Amino acid sequence: MDLGIRGKRALVCASSRGLGRGCAEALAEAGVDLVLNARGEDALTATAEAIRDRYQVQVTAIVADITTEDGRARVLEQAGAIDILVTNAGGPPPGLWQDWTRDDFIAALDANMLAPIALMTALMPPMMERGWGRVVNITSQSVKAPIPQLGLSNSARAGLTGYVAGTARQVAPHGVIVNNLLPGIHATDRADQLDRGVAEREGITLDEARAKRRETLPARRYGDPKDFGAMCAFLCSQRVGFMVGQNVLLDGGGINATL
Repeated sequence: MDLGIRGKRALVCASSRGLGRGCAEALAEAGVDLVLNARGEDALTATAEAIRDRYQVQVTAIVADITTEDGRARVLEQAGAIDILVTNAGGPPPGLWQDWTRDDFIAALDANMLAPIALMTALMPPMMERGWGRVVNITSQSVKAPIPQLGLSNSARAGLTGYVAGTARQVAPHGVIVNNLLPGIHATDRADQLDRGVAEREGITLDEARAKRRETLPARRYGDPKDFGAMCAFLCSQRVGFMVGQNVLLDGGGINATL
């Protein structure tokens, strides 16, 4: 399928590995020029070179922490005109409700709610002026079904989801389409972090923790970042002009719900 976005320019956050890289590669395959961002210079540089060589698109790599005001300012200053925004940031650590402090919640909000909102606030007005734009926020399945040990993530991402629900409908008349992608467990560093936590708590091996989690999924496997990226690219395409403010769940059937 021709996604109709060849020659567009996308900012993909936290894109040196994992789901962010999956999204970046799928957009590059569709002919989109990229601005990639991550905190780790070596991984980001390697990813940028690999995508540039394989897909023959323009790739700009900006090392910065997108969850900080200074980091966002650096990215926005160097990014130039952006047609497509994919927001993404690592989730806060798991834990127990009684252990989280106000500072823990503020850090989660900064990373997983306020940073995406700040990027949308900066980049959507020029999109509206041009009459076209796409925004995809990578959130979590937890906004559909909260995960007890991920209370910090549940809270921050639910707040972002509420913000998008209203905002998406205000910018849609100007050709700017905003939707959210809700990943379940995928084969990423985040999955390794969560599985190690399970292994430590239950006194089992990492492989046993992974097998135990796979058994809870109808798909019986973890998601592939490449498949996730393909869905992201579709949500950034010309084909979604009538799809506004939706939450697309990619969880291998883990959440058993009618809607």
